[in-house]
Amino acid sequence: MKIPKIPSFALFPVLLLGMALPSLRAADVWLSSLDLSGVEQAWGVPRADQSVENHALKIGGKTFERGLGTHAASSVQIILDGQGERFEAQVGVDDEVGIKGAITFQVEGDGKELYHSGTLHGGDNPQPVSVDLTGIKHLALVVDAVGNNNQYGHADWANARLTMKSGQPRIAVLPPETATILTPKPAATPRINGARTFGVRPGAPFLFTVAATGDRPMTFAATGLPTGLQLDTKTGQITGIVTEKGAYPVTLHARNALGESQRSLKIVCGSTIGLTPAMGWNSWNCFASAVTADHVMAAADAMVSSGLIDHGWTYINIDDFWQVNQNSKDPTLQGPHRDAEGRILPNPRFPNMKQLADYVHGKGLKIGLYSSPGPWTCGNCVASWQHEDQDAKQYGAWGFDYLKYDWCTYNDVVHGDHSLPTAKKPYEVMRAALDTVPRDILFSFCQYGMADVWKWGEVVGGNSWRTTDDISDTWKSMSTIGFGQAGEERYAGPGHFNDPDMLVVGKVGWGPQLHPTRLRPSEQYTHISLWCLMASPLLIGCDMTQFDPFTLNLLTNDEVIDVNQDPLGKQAAPVSRAGTLEVWSKVLEDGAHAVGLFNRGLQEAAVTARWSDLGVSGHQTVRDLWRQKEVGSFSDSYEATVPPHGVILVKISPSK
Repeated sequence: MKIPKIPSFALFPVLLLGMALPSLRAADVWLSSLDLSGVEQAWGVPRADQSVENHALKIGGKTFERGLGTHAASSVQIILDGQGERFEAQVGVDDEVGIKGAITFQVEGDGKELYHSGTLHGGDNPQPVSVDLTGIKHLALVVDAVGNNNQYGHADWANARLTMKSGQPRIAVLPPETATILTPKPAATPRINGARTFGVRPGAPFLFTVAATGDRPMTFAATGLPTGLQLDTKTGQITGIVTEKGAYPVTLHARNALGESQRSLKIVCGSTIGLTPAMGWNSWNCFASAVTADHVMAAADAMVSSGLIDHGWTYINIDDFWQVNQNSKDPTLQGPHRDAEGRILPNPRFPNMKQLADYVHGKGLKIGLYSSPGPWTCGNCVASWQHEDQDAKQYGAWGFDYLKYDWCTYNDVVHGDHSLPTAKKPYEVMRAALDTVPRDILFSFCQYGMADVWKWGEVVGGNSWRTTDDISDTWKSMSTIGFGQAGEERYAGPGHFNDPDMLVVGKVGWGPQLHPTRLRPSEQYTHISLWCLMASPLLIGCDMTQFDPFTLNLLTNDEVIDVNQDPLGKQAAPVSRAGTLEVWSKVLEDGAHAVGLFNRGLQEAAVTARWSDLGVSGHQTVRDLWRQKEVGSFSDSYEATVPPHGVILVKISPSK
């Protein structure tokens, strides 16, 4: 997480520079006069005739009276019906971000590129755009961030206007959509869910809760547990300490009055933990700087009472603002930074960190927290600079199981040195500190994909690493981040995963004022499907005490979760792309393929998964994972009709 950055909006500039407006002909339409509700962007809201920060549009020292302010990545889809003549604008990074920011502007007509700006930086002069629209039915104005970081991507389409032969252009808006629950409720008979492989270091405290759905009461059993572990037959919690390295095949059992279920679990005692992606909750996207210990305990309670724990959800993670803040006048954020021996102290909202960790562990869950390698966190709270060993030991003494380590303010230490050794160093230092702690602490890098972290994150000892800037609850943000992971799949595997940021479903808000996610229902299915296919960490970002049935159903489909938790740890990759239609595939441990048929377009479309693209042949059985039902057997391909911004997620395996 970063503290909310300056908003960015793609502005639609027209031809002339300076304060004066170009003359507007009768057939001309200002872009900013259209209904902007259909503009998609990764952060903030589109603004007519203003920058994203509500300032006058200004590029390279020149001010414009009309235009669209947006934020990379953004997209404006305009219906012309073949009646357009020309699109004109001046484009660039708004001056409000100074010399920061690196973005590109593209104009596309009926899927073909008509204009590309190349990379534009803050302070660059505005670039003129003049595009012939003859015969174009669908116009797209697109702003993209350069690289994975869209911070400071304040984009202006200044003085942007459309010249029409007749009729009026209109920005495409998707029709209202009903939140349809696709997944049937779990059966009353037992079903064991969750990870099928689990890593622990020799001598580290062990906690694994058997996840199982079905009527209660339920009893649990396990055969093949290594020496030092024991299972509570009522709670399903496996605890203890394993001292001998090795791989231990275990069979788990769950029984109620209606039947019994069993499932294999391989416990691997060695140097690697986090063999499957972390599943849990993080406080930032709902509570942000307002988080308290009460919020954290309520989240743990909700993970149990909602039944999420029965589907393998495990971590309750505190993000920024559990520490003392250096600037705030709020007394609940004030206090001594460290004790006389240099040990970090929490703020008054978190009066007893050990007690809090014990509370979460008592629920059968694990707990995480947050820091930074710089002197301060993103929110200007006390961080770990020059106290790494002390902090790691304190985290272990409190009983924490997960550390998110956020780059913020480390730039102040290295003074703009962007070399690869500098990018690695703070994570190497904290990794070495964590290795001295007699407790398994999952290590999550949060440095936004700088220096291609996916290429070296595993070597430095990360269990996951952020590959992009912060996500927001918009289609443009989620889809740009998610589909932008293509090419990074070869760096993911058991114990080390790419992290495209948290889940933005349910009620979110980045502070005490929450709102329902702005993702449409189909977009939410796409979000969860894509993150599961990519073997991404699954960290819920909403207030779990306010679950609605649709959101809870999204997060409790065990067949979908099994794709994420597959022991091979493979990350999906696209196997075919045709315009806005994409097919992504992931090989599973049993030899089957999990396949996502995605439609990124604005209209319903048929998407085809071809066996030749998947590397399979012969008759294959197709199972719809969201609906949990067999679709049929097919000989060389499978085609499905996919809603706009939607997905069909299937498992394809040889027919018996």
